Amino acid sequence: MNKLFYMSTHISAYINFNGKCREAMTFYQQSLGGTLEFQTVAESPVAGQMPPSMKDQIVHSTLTSGDLKIMASDLTRGPFATGNNITLAVHCSSEEEIRRFFNNLSQGGEIADQLQVMFWGDLFGSLVDKFGIPWLFNLPLKK
Repeated sequence: MNKLFYMSTHISAYINFNGKCREAMTFYQQSLGGTLEFQTVAESPVAGQMPPSMKDQIVHSTLTSGDLKIMASDLTRGPFATGNNITLAVHCSSEEEIRRFFNNLSQGGEIADQLQVMFWGDLFGSLVDKFGIPWLFNLPLKK
């Protein structure tokens, strides 16, 4: 495994906005400060799999200000409703840790994405636990 990009394990919020991601995250940046980054559908490897009408939708955004980190997207799995649009994102510090957390929390739940290296270069997986809470697991790998 390659060297890690993050050195400490932490949890952050991942919010889905159903088409209002850019507006919401810009508001949060104006309110909280920090650096804001966006990746659109058109700029991503999934662009060819999406309808042209979605090219300006946000695949992923990150607002970082000191220890504060909020991530967001316009893309959702299933029906969107305010209140069920927040996921817990676990940023892991080792491969052993991400596999242990993922395996433990998937017991009795439903795996959406098996742990695998994704197009952005990180080890990633997602699931909904047995209580209905959605989780994202990410292990940044340094190139």
